[in-house]
Amino acid sequence: MTTELLNTLYVQTQGADLRLDHDSLRVYLPDTQERKSLPLRRIESIVVYGHINLSTELLARCAQDGRPVTWMSRSGRFQARLDGAVRGNVLLRHAQHLLHDQMPSRIAIARNMLAGKVRNSRWLLVRAARDAPPGPREEIRQAAATLAGILTTVAEADTIDKLMGHEGDAARVYFAALRLILKPGPDIPPFTRRARRPPTDPVNALLSFSYGLLRSMVHGAAEQVGLDPYIGFLHGIRPAKPALALDVMEEFRAPIADRFALTLLNRRQVRATHFENLAGGAVRLTEDGRKTVLAAWQQWKTESWDHPTAGRSVPGGLLPVVQCRLLARHVRHELPGYLPWIAS
Repeated sequence: MTTELLNTLYVQTQGADLRLDHDSLRVYLPDTQERKSLPLRRIESIVVYGHINLSTELLARCAQDGRPVTWMSRSGRFQARLDGAVRGNVLLRHAQHLLHDQMPSRIAIARNMLAGKVRNSRWLLVRAARDAPPGPREEIRQAAATLAGILTTVAEADTIDKLMGHEGDAARVYFAALRLILKPGPDIPPFTRRARRPPTDPVNALLSFSYGLLRSMVHGAAEQVGLDPYIGFLHGIRPAKPALALDVMEEFRAPIADRFALTLLNRRQVRATHFENLAGGAVRLTEDGRKTVLAAWQQWKTESWDHPTAGRSVPGGLLPVVQCRLLARHVRHELPGYLPWIAS
């Protein structure tokens, strides 16, 4: 299955073959005579899921044109990204590296990023409590109050380890309340806890898939602005770990990714038939499930959100770009600090 949405080509038919044909991309589907040809000029990026073949000539052309190619696992986990030569401002990246080595500055940025995540998590719970039955409503409100208390401890934290400890506390409180908000169909088991590696139930599988989509979007935003996605402030530096992408996506997890998954489940747009069980107890979306989620995600990214710092409404798909630009301005010392985006 190939899907072109908002100038991004998604390919998820296993064994599909993508080749360069002059100035076009030709898709060959396995075991059929079907072929699809698309002009490269209308494709801004390519995302492939699982076992998809891309010719060397196509990869070289994409790298030359600055057309990102992103590899995801079949379950939606980010694996790799090809961007070609680094095109960002080298002075910006150098300043970013220097700022990372200045611990007080690093902690200040990390503190604001984590505060943004906690505030947005609380925002989602407060909104959900309005429509919840009396019993769950009080429990959800109590969780929101606990997150408000954690915000105070985040503001006082003076080390990265303390910040990560507060992040873990906030996540436990948040996910405990999330189970009271979810109303999936009777064919989907209730959500009890966050399980990531691997997801062991449909809700966790959808959450992981949504986080993969968000991570790819944020990673691309960092690259687009010229920041180094592997030099973060909250998350530590590790080989092949895009620490900055993980940093920036924190404030978007609850309002963008989690709310997206909640909407699909509560509206019964995603059902048990959209998931499959794997050996070892893992659960992932089927091909039809991924198609349903991807189509909904593209529509979801067009939803507008207020952005006080930008002074206007911004589509969800562009929020990471705006935040990366704000971070870049702070790195260049054009802003006194990094201002996280807060949902409203």
